[in-house]
Amino acid sequence: MNANETKNGPPSETNDYSGPPGMDVGGTIESDWKEVVDNFDEMNLKEELLRGIYGYGFEKPSAIQQRAILPCIKGHDVIAQAQSGTGKTATFSISILQQIDTSLNECQALILAPTRELAQQIQKVVIALGDFMKADCHACIGGTNVRDDMRKLDTGSHVVVGTPGRVYDMIARKSLRTQFIKIFVLDEADEMLSRGFKDQIKEVFKFLEEDIQVILLSATMPEDVLDVSTHFHA
Repeated sequence: MNANETKNGPPSETNDYSGPPGMDVGGTIESDWKEVVDNFDEMNLKEELLRGIYGYGFEKPSAIQQRAILPCIKGHDVIAQAQSGTGKTATFSISILQQIDTSLNECQALILAPTRELAQQIQKVVIALGDFMKADCHACIGGTNVRDDMRKLDTGSHVVVGTPGRVYDMIARKSLRTQFIKIFVLDEADEMLSRGFKDQIKEVFKFLEEDIQVILLSATMPEDVLDVSTHFHA
């Protein structure tokens, strides 16, 4: 994290910005995706999702959202270098919510995060943005009751976010059914690898369908992150 960047928001020099954290539209970003959409209305999103976006307090997409939401929605595999506080969580959350079918009570998107706290934060964003869609998101994290986790997963959740260890455990126990998962998100991939989750991530991936869409986000792109990304895109 940059010295001038707060934990939950944009860099501190943008103090005149009063919107939700991470939504300052003045950020810079490098991308090989040429299409830039600078407002949510032009992204062809579901009406209920748009209501959730505006209801959450978003007015205009951040730099990463202007470039990354569309390729994600179109089903492309996406690798994005993004710091916390850039609006990355909403980027993949909006992309997931646009693509899932809430009438199907099965897990259709799986998000891995390095910490319980981040997983719970992502869960809150998905639930808030998906409020009008009645989208359900379950946080699958260590430190909670395994049986409660299994019960909740047995009844079905549209989106599951969790730490690699607990998610792998739930898949291995057959509580988390993987056959309907079409989107796999790795958030803060560099952080997950530095915490020693590489093998668990690869084990989780083995359970997923071959044609799954992969969205990888990382603040830095060291060799091991690139190695993991090529493993998924092989």
